[in-house]
Amino acid sequence: MPQTTTATPLAPHPDRLFAADPGARAVARTVYDAVKDAPILSPHGHVDAALIADDRLFEDPASLLITPDHYVLRLLHANGVGLEALGRVDLSGTHPAPPGRAVWRQLAEHWDDFLGTPVRYWFETELHDVFGLTEQPSAANADAQYDHIAGLLRTPAFRPRALFDAFGIEVLATTDGPTADLAAHARLAADPTFTGRVVPTFRADAVFDPSGPDWRHVVASIGEAAGIDTGTHDGLLAALRARRRYFIQHGATATDTGVLDAGSTPLTASERARIHAAALEGPSGVTASEAVAYRHDMLYRWAEMSVEDGLVMQLHPGVLRNHHGPTLERFGPDTGHDLPAVGSFTEPLRPLLESFGTAPGFHLVLFTVDETVFSREIGPLAGFYPAVYAGAPWWFIDTPAAIGRYRAAITDSASFTKTSGFIDDTRAYCSIPARHDMARRADAAYLASLVVTHEITEEDAVRTARRIVSDIPRATFKL
Repeated sequence: MPQTTTATPLAPHPDRLFAADPGARAVARTVYDAVKDAPILSPHGHVDAALIADDRLFEDPASLLITPDHYVLRLLHANGVGLEALGRVDLSGTHPAPPGRAVWRQLAEHWDDFLGTPVRYWFETELHDVFGLTEQPSAANADAQYDHIAGLLRTPAFRPRALFDAFGIEVLATTDGPTADLAAHARLAADPTFTGRVVPTFRADAVFDPSGPDWRHVVASIGEAAGIDTGTHDGLLAALRARRRYFIQHGATATDTGVLDAGSTPLTASERARIHAAALEGPSGVTASEAVAYRHDMLYRWAEMSVEDGLVMQLHPGVLRNHHGPTLERFGPDTGHDLPAVGSFTEPLRPLLESFGTAPGFHLVLFTVDETVFSREIGPLAGFYPAVYAGAPWWFIDTPAAIGRYRAAITDSASFTKTSGFIDDTRAYCSIPARHDMARRADAAYLASLVVTHEITEEDAVRTARRIVSDIPRATFKL
């Protein structure tokens, strides 16, 4: 007799992430119910503003939900699926891009490889709540589910702007290069039919490292965009200030900076001018130690500019980018092999904080992928310096368990007030509500744990949960 298979239901539990103890679970429900439908504030992410401005139909389920999401790519790749099979452009020209249906099958066939990960949690919530699926993906139903989602994506309700409203997004921050014209942001701001808010975030990482292969090109392009000669270091700083003003005029409230370490020792004007001039001769014009010194000085100057113009300074050091050279060469960046390094903040940031840590209006949000520094460094820094805020668990640690560990590590030193609110950090547009829902549930569980041990009241917990999703991110990111 042929064997039959029964599909596994897809039905996210209403009490997921809450404690097993009945008392704590009941409190968590109350706290979560107070915030589950609150508007989404997303002050750090990577959705392209043009996606919303153009409001075009999405191409297919795979290019929407799989191919742009490095969280998904890295786990599939780790389980033996080549990136060429997941829709990433193969720069070697060896493999043409597969059809979306074939990419979706890879996800379905490897569905259990995501078990226990936040990616599985996000996907289950997303597939059930957004797309109405009622079965777990599998090899048997892959084509039917692909067709179901593809059909929805051809309807007006699933255009980007309609989803923006359906998701309850109030503010969405994008991440934009220093020479971006921000035309899509301007179109959205001028469109009376769009009632949401999409703001740019200024990111200029490449300008920090004069030993980088594209540093000279980036420096020149910033000068062209600003109309200022960047042949001198003073000229570069003036051009960066001009570009920051341009971003502020288009609604920006923050910058974002990813560097290898948080060193911030300033150089003298003559020394940074000398290194700048040498670097313009070519990457071999500066030594490794000179490049590091220049980068540390630039981080100091970045804080100096934030004190001047009021942009919130987000900093996330400690990530080794593009760890696998052959993958970078063949598939480009953002393909899942940026990896965590050991973090450090207290000593590296001391020069910057001695100058600006108590400056009125300066906000420095510190992120890490090394959660050991939450209680040792970030929490205590945020617990003294008015300027410092503890960024939410991010990237490798934006998981339910890590959110609880973050709250326990940070709250003792810095309270809830000196945190950032949840950061979804995503290119995967349709996962935004699922990611925020996960954070709201995890925070509800943590707050409930304080209630049942009589450290705070249930009223305190509800009020704090509301602040975490609204007041705190608004204040931290000046929204």
